[in-house]
Amino acid sequence: VTVTHSGYIKRVPLSTYRAQRRGGKGRSGMSTKEGDFLTQVFVCDTHTPLLFFSSKGIAYRLKVYRLPEATPQSRGKALVNLLPLSDDEQITTLMPMPEDEMSWGDLDIAFATASGNVRRNRLSDFTNIMANGKIAMKLDEGDRLVGVATCTEADDILLAARSGKCIRFPLDQVRVFTGRTSTGVRGIRLAKGDEIVSMSIMRHMDIDREDRDAYVRLANARRRAEGMNGDNGENGTHDATEPVEPNVNLSEEKFNEMAAGEQFILSVTVNGFGKRTSAYEYRVTNRGGQGIANIETSDRNGPVIAAFPLDESDHIMLVSDGGTVIRCPVHDIRIAGRRTQGVTLFHTADDEHVVSVARLDDDGEEDEGDEESVDAPNDAGSSGQVISSDED
Repeated sequence: VTVTHSGYIKRVPLSTYRAQRRGGKGRSGMSTKEGDFLTQVFVCDTHTPLLFFSSKGIAYRLKVYRLPEATPQSRGKALVNLLPLSDDEQITTLMPMPEDEMSWGDLDIAFATASGNVRRNRLSDFTNIMANGKIAMKLDEGDRLVGVATCTEADDILLAARSGKCIRFPLDQVRVFTGRTSTGVRGIRLAKGDEIVSMSIMRHMDIDREDRDAYVRLANARRRAEGMNGDNGENGTHDATEPVEPNVNLSEEKFNEMAAGEQFILSVTVNGFGKRTSAYEYRVTNRGGQGIANIETSDRNGPVIAAFPLDESDHIMLVSDGGTVIRCPVHDIRIAGRRTQGVTLFHTADDEHVVSVARLDDDGEEDEGDEESVDAPNDAGSSGQVISSDED
């Protein structure tokens, strides 16, 4: 499902987008009128209920099959023709509901705004939405929703800022609001001019700081030895005198246990660069702080557009404001530290920027490229929602 800045939406079968190597130029994902561009892309099946959240904090609901099915090149249909939006109201974010309706009563829903505020409500508050919508959240003037996701009290929340900062804190630090008209509480203290670009829900893990640091050092050393990643820049260079196996006090049994539960955060910038980083490098802290470094936002990289957890077997789909889409596997994206620049994921034009990134489950189909893509030089290796290729 793709959505444009001016409010056009459509659904396209996922099998239309074949996997390419990272660094390619992608293929046409939607033709847009002048001044319009793609802002969101996500993957679900035709019977998934979608929640639409507007600039006025109103929630609407539609099932995916109610959206117009179209080709990759078509523009789709205006949301104003599908939802009862007022003249000065726009849809700012969308969220697919979990497919298992039995789980809705046990889940919460977390909101994050561009100003860094967060709020938590029961998901059951949004299961019964009339055709004219339902109040979801009160927003300050100039603020907007940037992320909505289902969660439980045992999860963590990760907020990623445009400047390259991020913060991770337990969701139990955000109380469950009984009303739907509050602005929430502060999740991160942002610098002037900065804003939140994405919110993710992560598994919480109680691990000592010493074990966490020891695991990261040992895992990075082993990846370097295997040529899987580098932590010091695009070329993955490192000090040859550095020991392959650092002297850390971590048993092999503990290492394997932590490796089995390890998550990775994909960070992507507007110029098409990105990298994966172990979630163990993102320490859990209290909400309301200034956060830690997530990725270098150099002139080459540009600001951050998305940061979220994914699996080794996943694919990602990147969308540019020029209407170009590229789909590539995750396993070849380099694993690197938080303070690195990453590698080329999407070879964008000079006046083109990445505006949305979606996570997809691996469907077992991968191409080296196609007639509409060009692979970038292999300078640093090759290269969300969930679904298989036979669903929309």
